[in-house]
Amino acid sequence: MKRYTITCQQQAVHITEWGTQDLPTIVCLHGLGSTSLSFIEIAEALANEFRIIALDLPGHGKTAAFADPLHYRMKPLTDWIDDVLHILDIRQFYALSHSWGSVLSLFYLIEHADRVLGTILIDGGYHSKRLYGMSVEEEVAFYERDFEDSVATWDEFLDIAVYAPDARRSPALNKAGTDLLRLENGRYHWHARGATATAIVRALHHEDVLDFLPDVPPADIQLYVATLPTDQASIRQQATNRLHEMTQATVHFVPETGHLLHWDRPDVIIEAIRHYWTSGKRLSSI
Repeated sequence: MKRYTITCQQQAVHITEWGTQDLPTIVCLHGLGSTSLSFIEIAEALANEFRIIALDLPGHGKTAAFADPLHYRMKPLTDWIDDVLHILDIRQFYALSHSWGSVLSLFYLIEHADRVLGTILIDGGYHSKRLYGMSVEEEVAFYERDFEDSVATWDEFLDIAVYAPDARRSPALNKAGTDLLRLENGRYHWHARGATATAIVRALHHEDVLDFLPDVPPADIQLYVATLPTDQASIRQQATNRLHEMTQATVHFVPETGHLLHWDRPDVIIEAIRHYWTSGKRLSSI
């Protein structure tokens, strides 16, 4: 694993990379509040088979937030991602994404489908704000409180901020957890700020996925869906049905997994990548 910084649109952008340049490239987009190390276990398992490039998106990890909150809207942000990829000389790639990153991944396909060889969405891209019913102001208030909260110890931070209750843990995920930390005045804070979360939430409400999914061109899209909590099963089924109807994505429900599906079951995503994105197998189940 190597970590480095490039400059895009006069802004420092932090990159985490595994593998070598002679291998097929996977570009990883993390979820709201996460960092490039969100994909650490998957990348370490596949580093001999793929070159894996994970971005710290603006306002996350070691990449500074956009000065203008409107730059978090779909087109400015996906244009920024495309500029980053051009600087890295990545012309074609496979797209792996989680949560908010999956919304960006789908929007990216609208203008740049020729560059994307295949798309795997990890529990994201289907969470329509209209279907899930929380108002923009309610959601903004929640994230502002959540992202600006703090705890007294590292163990508390791991237990409250990094891992879900009873979630599997590993040394690699603990390392990913350190990337989520901002230590300030002896308190352990979430690294991303409430203002960043607010800008992203407002952008997601402004351009609901249902508005642009019909514009996503035909593509190889695989969606892996969490099944916990079970009380969201009905709305989850409705939302994934909409995604399938609009994009013809293949939907896979993964039992006993939460929203951090790739942390609960990294083996499922690793196997999916090998199955769909290894030469000779990629198109076998589409």
